[in-house]
Amino acid sequence: RGPIACGIAVTDAMENYTSGIFEDTTGDEDVTHEISIVGYGEEDGEKFWWIRNSWGSHWGINGFMKLIRGVNNLAIETDCAWATPVDTWSETVWHNTTDAEKTDPKNNVTNGPYPQGTPVFLGEESTGCRVPKATFRSGERRPEVMSWDMVDTTDLPESWDWGRMNGTNYLSWSKNQHVPIYCGSCWAQGTTSSIADRFNIMLNDLSIAPVALSAQVIVNCEAGGDCNGGDPAAVYEWAFHNGIPDSSCEQYSASNLDGNCSAIDICRDCTWPPCPPGEDEKCLDKCWAVDYRKYYVSSYFEFSGIDKMKAELYQNGPISCGIQATEKFEKTYTGGIYEEKIENPEINHEIAVVGWGKCPKTGQEFWIGRNSWGTFWGEEGFFKMPIGTDTNLGIELDCTAGIPTFDKPADAVSYIQ
Repeated sequence: RGPIACGIAVTDAMENYTSGIFEDTTGDEDVTHEISIVGYGEEDGEKFWWIRNSWGSHWGINGFMKLIRGVNNLAIETDCAWATPVDTWSETVWHNTTDAEKTDPKNNVTNGPYPQGTPVFLGEESTGCRVPKATFRSGERRPEVMSWDMVDTTDLPESWDWGRMNGTNYLSWSKNQHVPIYCGSCWAQGTTSSIADRFNIMLNDLSIAPVALSAQVIVNCEAGGDCNGGDPAAVYEWAFHNGIPDSSCEQYSASNLDGNCSAIDICRDCTWPPCPPGEDEKCLDKCWAVDYRKYYVSSYFEFSGIDKMKAELYQNGPISCGIQATEKFEKTYTGGIYEEKIENPEINHEIAVVGWGKCPKTGQEFWIGRNSWGTFWGEEGFFKMPIGTDTNLGIELDCTAGIPTFDKPADAVSYIQ
């Protein structure tokens, strides 16, 4: 049936675990913590449980550990639970929001002690979360050969979807940039999601868990903007020079950082006791910066047009593109191929394009896009738009991408203070 949840005792040695098959020698069986067991194995004749913890990817083996199996070490085999999922997707089950929930005072956008910066990236009159044109401040860093110089787009398959690739989903999870309060971080969401997807493709089945990169760190360090909007091109430049941590380093708070970005604002861990609600920043003395895995790009570039988009998607993975997000698109789209005619689209929102397809009934080709407005929006957070028309909100006008690598580029210069 899949993974199970189990209680476990916690010792100092377990907290400091880094690798290998762990065996506690203290005899502690006082269950104080919950983990999930996702599998089991054997190495050199020693049996072990595969355990997923909730202490971040900097702990253990990218957040996982191997614990000796069959001897109830740390009381791991004492108290476990599981459940059988109910099918809520064949016929979608929705929560119907009540009037009381809609008018709850906590819904007020000013709720929360989050500092908001000045809209220096978009200008005072802008209502979007993305600059009209992505611009690499230090210029592009193109690979030696571009995808569109290698791929014959006339010979590509009729459909290509990185979320459904021969039974494998390479995509990172869908996000909602607007919770816990509104934040115009689309420029950081579409880019970090696309980069993460490309790492998932590169790693294939070699990764313990799917990669998801932290958009909050990008906002914290103003790597192109903040909650008032920004430039997606700058995210790739940041990834080239500094590397981006995964999402376990910083929880998404939909807030601007009140001060300079330092190591603790990029990847941290904290200890007991928990802070009172709304007083997180007062408790930083209980937190510290930790080392983390860095996800770089070795090159980055901009492009536009159907052929280049398809070639890049096919060869390297999802891309990030700008669109003009209209009120109609936001409020009315629930599924199908969305069309809205706009003569001269004004880009104001960043999304990820993850593939393309073709409607069997009409023959209409369409892009498959991932938004950052939550899974309750559109087709579980995704959408379709026609290819090659003036009714696709400008999705083919301004795209960016980068090539993933774990190696820091030789000419990278870190900006982190």
